[in-house]
Amino acid sequence: MKALLVKPPKKFLIAWLLILPVLIVRGFTIIYPIIMTFINSFFDINMFKGGVAKFVGLKNYIDIFSDSKVISSLHFTITFTVVSMIFHVVLGILLALLLNMKFKGKKLLRTITLIPWAMPMIVTGLAAQWAFNDDYGFVNDLIRRIFPYFHFDWLTHPESARIAVILVDLWKDVPFFAILVLASLQFIPEEIYESAKIDGAGVIKSFFSITLPLIMRTILTLCIFFTMWRIVSYDIVYAMTTGGPGDSTSLLAYRIAIEAFTNLNIGYSSAIAVCLFIVMIIISSLSFLAIRKHD
Repeated sequence: MKALLVKPPKKFLIAWLLILPVLIVRGFTIIYPIIMTFINSFFDINMFKGGVAKFVGLKNYIDIFSDSKVISSLHFTITFTVVSMIFHVVLGILLALLLNMKFKGKKLLRTITLIPWAMPMIVTGLAAQWAFNDDYGFVNDLIRRIFPYFHFDWLTHPESARIAVILVDLWKDVPFFAILVLASLQFIPEEIYESAKIDGAGVIKSFFSITLPLIMRTILTLCIFFTMWRIVSYDIVYAMTTGGPGDSTSLLAYRIAIEAFTNLNIGYSSAIAVCLFIVMIIISSLSFLAIRKHD
């Protein structure tokens, strides 16, 4: 009996020793930068001023609320995240239902569907610059086949540039969202639908009474991660519009990068990053509470 009590701790000790190097590396590459970002946010560190750290307390955080560029980035980040996620859920579920239907070539269609997601965002963003160009872009070319005299340069106007960024984001990531929802759909037994059909339930009623409740946990979980990815999006703006025209398409993560690596204002960029980090914690906590409430 004593031998049985001694062996498990030794096994656990060996397991901890084996993963200890990984924990040390991950701790150094994740925990240390987070701590230093919090510390730097209370200092004025600007490389153009010699890089000397001067303690300023909450000044960097106060300056955020009077910075029109940060406020503009915050507004677009909220718009981009909310609109993109609404369409991710709606289009993702519709595409998943389509891919879940029985027809010839569905495996090939599922493979083709993932191609946009597999493309690097930098490549997608650069291709989108050409696609939305007024003179030689295929978007306006398709529109001109219906309206021959249509001329509009999407990326030179604030509102249309924002629409273009959201459309490209949806084109790239909705297929991946749909495939993950599809995986959840395939765990629903066919017998449930057959029983509902016998009871007189139609397609729409079966969807809202059977399909949606059974995949809701998956959708809520996906919304957490996809929302976080939208909030910290950087590459789509960098490759497609570089935040322009003006600052109309500058996402908050892109603004942090500009302040840190272009303006070399380390203290101020750290303060913005901390605010973004807090927002992400709040959103993820609320999302987990929604999942727990659903259970």
